[in-house]
Amino acid sequence: MTEQQRPERVNASSDSEEPATLRDRTLVEDLLLLLFQPSSGRQGDAGNIAGETTLYWVLAGAVLAELGLRGHVRTGTTRIGTMTVEAVADNPPSDDLLRSSWEYVARTSRSVQTVLAATGPALREPVLDRLVERGDLHRRTRKALGLFQTSVLQQGDTGRRDGLLAEVRAVLVDGAEPTERTAALTALLYGSGTLPQFDRDIPWTSPVIARAEELKDGNWGAEAAAKAVARTVTATIVNNVIVAAAVLPRG
Repeated sequence: MTEQQRPERVNASSDSEEPATLRDRTLVEDLLLLLFQPSSGRQGDAGNIAGETTLYWVLAGAVLAELGLRGHVRTGTTRIGTMTVEAVADNPPSDDLLRSSWEYVARTSRSVQTVLAATGPALREPVLDRLVERGDLHRRTRKALGLFQTSVLQQGDTGRRDGLLAEVRAVLVDGAEPTERTAALTALLYGSGTLPQFDRDIPWTSPVIARAEELKDGNWGAEAAAKAVARTVTATIVNNVIVAAAVLPRG
């Protein structure tokens, strides 16, 4: 990719944002919280984020999926058949994190992968900040090797992550019919390639994989039948996340 072809990156942060506790939770927050693996770090109760190598694709996909679910964007097609994302001009999101991606799309319709590449790199830190503000995660500073200050993440005591994990498990393992948000969250989690790391809570079995594939393709059940556009947008985004992550060089 040349510098001329490389999409500009979008700044996802805003100094004017209200506290996270006063905002509705977004899909990207719930996804990053689920990807946090408690007690997976070297320092006891510290944890790590699963799938760091492809994380920005997945987070950007979650933002686009949210915009689709809320009717802020729709998909289109170029003359040569490339799928694009278009902003719904009279329906901008109020959430600053979502709005920055919406504004990027509002300038002109873009391919899904272009939007993922442009908006994803700026998302990790502001989304983590929100989770810390809400108390879902704690950020601690410790000394490494007795000399260097290092920042670690720990699970908070809100119970939010456990609740999300239970919802995803119910859909994938117990056959529960998902809400639109749970379906999108589960599809994105599967698209991230990290679902095998949840094997202790969600067995990595053939029936689970088959159910995850259904959700990835937009087969969400009767409860979501009224929002076919949202399903189509989310399925398109998740499939593009999978494609983008598959070709990304591994570090």
